[in-house]
Amino acid sequence: MTDVIVAGGGLAGLVAARNLAADGLDVTVFEERETVGGRVRTEHRDGFTFDRGFQVLFTAYPAVQDELDLGALDLRAFRPGAILAKPGERSTLADPLRDPKALLPSMLNRDVTLGDKLRTLRLRFAMSRKPIADILAADYESIDEALVELGFSERFRDRFAAPFYGGITLDRSLSTSRLVFEYTFKMLSTGKIVVPKDGMQAIPEQLAAFARDAGATIETGRSVDSLSQDADGVECVVGDETVTADGAVVATDPKAAEDLTDCQIPTDGAGCVTQYFSLPEAQALGTDGRLILNTVDDRPNQIAPLSAVAPEYAPDGQQLLSATFLGTPDESDEELAEEVRDTLASWYPTRNFAGLELLETHRIPFAQFEQPPGFTEGLPDVDAPDGPVYLAGEFTEWSSIQGAVESGQRAARVAGRELL
Repeated sequence: MTDVIVAGGGLAGLVAARNLAADGLDVTVFEERETVGGRVRTEHRDGFTFDRGFQVLFTAYPAVQDELDLGALDLRAFRPGAILAKPGERSTLADPLRDPKALLPSMLNRDVTLGDKLRTLRLRFAMSRKPIADILAADYESIDEALVELGFSERFRDRFAAPFYGGITLDRSLSTSRLVFEYTFKMLSTGKIVVPKDGMQAIPEQLAAFARDAGATIETGRSVDSLSQDADGVECVVGDETVTADGAVVATDPKAAEDLTDCQIPTDGAGCVTQYFSLPEAQALGTDGRLILNTVDDRPNQIAPLSAVAPEYAPDGQQLLSATFLGTPDESDEELAEEVRDTLASWYPTRNFAGLELLETHRIPFAQFEQPPGFTEGLPDVDAPDGPVYLAGEFTEWSSIQGAVESGQRAARVAGRELL
């Protein structure tokens, strides 16, 4: 009999396992897949690195700084700001306080007004001073309502905020909660957007190593199929085996967590499609490591020059680009790829994109749960299940790596307090 069973080896489950094991508990993690990481996964093929959809890490996330050794991940950083693109025209918009070289092109940018640029600097100062606890209480209006209240123009909202926060929230209408906007804006103002040189799966692999070092056991290729409680603790069916423990942390995907615990967990979410392309290195797009945002529509919403940021993501002589469509479009992979080619050709009318080759398409129907204003009121507490069973997952916080990691920390604190 073990002290604690952790169902799920994603970020939340690994963090919970590490912290519980560090407290002296005997912990076993069961992960259904053959590798840890949950939705944070990476595939390496033919010299290319494909993360599962476009994923990045915000280095300023507090829980990330607590749990990860960022230096050991050998991170590669995107340049601050973005390239705003529309047919026949591209412009740079960046924070000159974080990237002084971008001061002149940002000042000359005509896609947003001078007033918007000044308001952005004021907002940056305000967010740097605003406590996170106050930001987490800002779940009372949408991003768009917040931007209007702050005085930002319709041009700013349409041409920058919609594609940029559309990429973060998968909601180009800006109807996501203000909480998400303020939290991520604060993180962007104080940290970097990065990827590990070996891909995003390096993050859960590091967390798994930390959990094992703390004494936890991790068994992959084994899932918790059912869970029941009695006076002596919990009983889990794992394949054809019944495993007993004093308690359990359920850190699976939302639907499985709901089935295992009978708790009400948000299972309605937003999806996306991310395609990966190679392009000869000689045809560099000149992004200087910045995202390219589509100011016109979401076909695609953004293009990320991944190998310009992390050269290890592509073999010598090739670039790796990703293009992300919001929602779950019905078009075939080839039809979406043709839209990407046409869009790039419209942004770069003097370039030839005949060498743009589709390598991979990731269709992700559930990338994050819906987060409209007031969403936090419907989230379950970590101790919502009956008995010594606890929840760990971004669905107890907010949809982000920060939410997943922090939920694992919180579940470990509550479970450890009750089980030790």
